[in-house]
Parts: sequence; C-alpha cells; structure tokens
Amino acid sequence: MRFQVLDIVFNPPHPLTGETLPADERLARVVENAVLAEELGIDAYAIGERHAGPVLSSAPTVILAAVAQATERILLNTGVTVLSLLDPVRVAEDLATIDQLSRGRLEITIGKGNEVAQYPLFGKDLALQYEYLTENYELLRRLLAEEEVTWEGRFRAPLEGATTLPRPYDGPFRIWHGTASSSTAVELAARWGDPIFTANALQPRENYLRHIEHYREEYARHGWDPGRTYLGSGSGGLFLAATTERAVEQYRPLYEGQIAQSDARGHKDVLGKGTSFRSIEEAVERGPALVGSSERVAEKILDYHATYGHDVQSISLNPALEHAQQQDLLRQFAEEVVPLVRREVSTTLWGPQDSRRPASLRREQLVA
Repeated sequence: MRFQVLDIVFNPPHPLTGETLPADERLARVVENAVLAEELGIDAYAIGERHAGPVLSSAPTVILAAVAQATERILLNTGVTVLSLLDPVRVAEDLATIDQLSRGRLEITIGKGNEVAQYPLFGKDLALQYEYLTENYELLRRLLAEEEVTWEGRFRAPLEGATTLPRPYDGPFRIWHGTASSSTAVELAARWGDPIFTANALQPRENYLRHIEHYREEYARHGWDPGRTYLGSGSGGLFLAATTERAVEQYRPLYEGQIAQSDARGHKDVLGKGTSFRSIEEAVERGPALVGSSERVAEKILDYHATYGHDVQSISLNPALEHAQQQDLLRQFAEEVVPLVRREVSTTLWGPQDSRRPASLRREQLVA
C-alpha cells in the first residue's frame, strides 16, 4: 500500500482554548510537515483547496510550489482541486508550473468541493456544480494533453488554437477524482478511465462503498483495463498512543470540541459535512477514525482495505495538536503503522508496472 498526508489547512480557533494560530505559522507547518513526510518515506503529500470558512488553502498551487522547492522526491497531489469553480485554462497553467518546478512529481485530485459558500463567492450557481465539473474537466484534459486546442462549451468563452504554457513536465499528469456523496464524480472518472479517491472521513463505510462499487461497475462497462483501476481512501483523523484506551482518552477532548465547532457552523446532520459518529467511541469502533495503538490502527486500515481494496491510504494531522506532537504522530505512523500494513498489502501503483506513474518515478527507475 502507498501512503499520503493530506492537509486542507484548516485553521479555526482551537476547540479548547479559542486561540487561532497566525496564518504564517500555520502555513509554515504545512511545508515543515511535508519535509518530514519525505524524510520518513511517505509516498505523497497533498494540499486541499477551499475558499470559505476558517481555511488557509485558498491558493493551493502557491503552497504546493513552496512544498516542491522544500522537497526533492515526495509526490505532490491536490485534495481536491475545486475544478467546478475554476477556469481550466488557469488550472492547466498553474498545475503545469508545479509539475515543472517539482520535475514531474505531480498528480492531482479534482472535485466539486465540499463548501457550498464558495459558489456565490465566485459568482457560480450551486445547482450547476456537477455540470461545471464535467465541462471543466473535459477541457482541462485536452489542455494538458494537446496544443492548439479549439473548443466551445456552455460556461466559458470558446477557445481557438489555444496552447497553455508551461506544458506539463513529461506529458499529462494523472488526474484522480474525489468522491464523497455523489455518483457523478465516479461516473466521470470511469468514463475516462481515471482513478478515484474516496473521502472516507465522516460517514459509515457502506456509504462510500456504494460509490466505489458503482465506479468499478462503470469502469468495466466502459471497457478499461481493470489493472489500472486504482483507489485512494481518506480517514477520519489520526491519533496514536501506546494503547488504544489511552489514545481514545487523550483524543476525546479535541474530538468533542471539534464536533461542537462543526455543529455551531450548521453542519450537524448535513451529509458530507457533519460526522455521523457523535462520540469518539463510535468513531473508533465503527467509523474511519485512525485512533488507537499502532497495531490497532494498522488492523483498521487492513480491515477497510478488505472492504475497499484501496491502494493509497491518506491521513491528516489534526491542526489543533501542538506541532511537535503532530510530527511525533507522523513519525510513529511511518515507523510503526506503515510497515505493518505494507507487510500485508501490496500495489502496483507508482511502481514499474504502473505506466502512468509520475515522470519523476519513471526517471528514477531508468537511472536505477
């Protein structure tokens, strides 16, 4: 299995103290954690994108550029590029620039986003979010793969012989499709033979499994090679301790405080926004939260893998934790959890058999 760290760069007031971390410090932690993830052998580091709420990821390509310059080998991703809101021409330009700066370490994950307040901010109609996503994706694919693109669609001005610069580092980078609560994203991915990334953060596993199974059915129906069907999975938070009981008790105040914050923002009982697991015990026993001893967390990842069959496990470090504690958790996860999982699960993703792996990996394998 492969592993990724995702940072959506949430920066609300601390759920227990009410203090808010200065933006420069929060952003610096993103880069520092990426450097550590690379040192620890984590495969990929992803930056989210949101344009409303207490979040600092409104300019994810700027953050990814900083990460690209601070690292050398770790793969870069987005989680997600909110393509429904964006001009595909600018997306192609920005992300190809990251691909060049990182010398071919980029893949991206696209989606319609998980924050409805973004749409009026950009003058977009929320009711058309999936239509925007589909049209923008199909144009983005062409801009990354072709030069002299002539195109006409419904939502933006036509293009006549357009070539975006810079070009991707060594051909188009792989595009994943993020999915949480709708079949539209997985149907779009299956139509084009792309992989998907299930959020797997707030709902019971069967809610996500329904979309995964639908994706695989559609993927086969479109005639794609099943050997290229890759799947990523998120998680409902990470917290490790010597025992699961100790981890639960130590994490409880933060978990309860963050549920209260979410409820105050009106997310309670809203699909895809509020958690289905109201207590830490529920989240640990029945939900996707990775809270417990290293052994228990590894067992849980393997249990979810038995259900999903995923190739990438994504984790996130809780921003309310002290930075030193975040980094200690990442070290423990990389040194104790990852080996246990990899001993049981392998994947061809990003390996020699993966013909669409990032250019940086193809280059390294040629040198080796």
